[in-house]
Amino acid sequence: MIVRIAVHTTLLLLLFAPAHAGNFQTAEDIGSALFFEVGLSENQTQSCASCHMPGLGFIDARKVLANGAASLGANGTHGRRNTPTLSYIGETPSPGINDEGIPLGGFFYDGRAPTLSEQAEGPIFSPVEMALSSKEVLFERYSVGVFAEGFKRIYGEESVSSPDRLLKAITDSLAAFQRSHFLAPYNSKYDKFLRGEVTLSKEEEHGRLLFFSTLINCNSCHQLDQDQARETFTDYTFHNIGVPANPDLKLPSPDFGLAENPHVDQPDQHRGKFKVPTLRNVVITGPYMHNGVFQDLETVMAFYNKYLMIAPVNPETGKDWDEPEVPENISNDLLRQGQPLDEYRVEAIIAFLKTLTDEQFEHLLD
Repeated sequence: MIVRIAVHTTLLLLLFAPAHAGNFQTAEDIGSALFFEVGLSENQTQSCASCHMPGLGFIDARKVLANGAASLGANGTHGRRNTPTLSYIGETPSPGINDEGIPLGGFFYDGRAPTLSEQAEGPIFSPVEMALSSKEVLFERYSVGVFAEGFKRIYGEESVSSPDRLLKAITDSLAAFQRSHFLAPYNSKYDKFLRGEVTLSKEEEHGRLLFFSTLINCNSCHQLDQDQARETFTDYTFHNIGVPANPDLKLPSPDFGLAENPHVDQPDQHRGKFKVPTLRNVVITGPYMHNGVFQDLETVMAFYNKYLMIAPVNPETGKDWDEPEVPENISNDLLRQGQPLDEYRVEAIIAFLKTLTDEQFEHLLD
């Protein structure tokens, strides 16, 4: 796996940065190169691609900390949450409230960044990620040279006239790349099935019918009310589903999720809620849940099943399920809808979820 990661990252560095260097024509061009720029980190050792590996579904597959539950930052520290995939991130809606009064949208697990540009800025200055000390350091590194010429060409001469303006050009460019076809190609087997280009296997089709049926409850949160051709398999709402703490992270206090979003009113009502993730590329982007507490999709299925039946033990630990990290605000009514999943249904649903893997990642499937 380590060798494969190195190969993919090197190929993508060659594909994006050198090909565009000095000849950036669009914001997406600059953003694609900046995505691999280690100069965005304080000690110039880490880029966006270090933790969002383009060849591996835009996750951190290094498994160097807590079995992949969190990523090491440039200064050797780490955060509280599992690095999410960036697949289809550009489809995320702005923060809002749905018809049921449930918060939705925004970026990060807690929705704290209202725009993709603000999401792109966060890791650059986060002390547990790229840990850049100031906008002035960024200005010193990128106000001259090929990137500066590209910024001036696309955003105007004033884009490199001050640290604030340069930062905006950088984050807007990264946002443009994250909105691009490269991260949202809609070329999975499922997409080809919708276009009539392929046929699903019997098991995949059974899983598809189950997923979108009222027999089980997957699509209550993992389906948007929109054209299926651009389905991202999340409604971008926030819920507390009773996920246990991940002991490997050794956190000193619970992670309250949405309640820690400074833009949220009445935070006590939102303790333990996290944004519903996309299921695009889900089979290859474990570990799972906001804290990476589960390694396998079968465990995730068993975890949901425990709300519908007398559940067996956690298959990964061989012990009873741990208590929720945050016991209040659990969406019990939602979690107790639908029928329990037997082994055959679990296998069919996972077979369907495999069809949501983008074509360029299909070689990573078992």
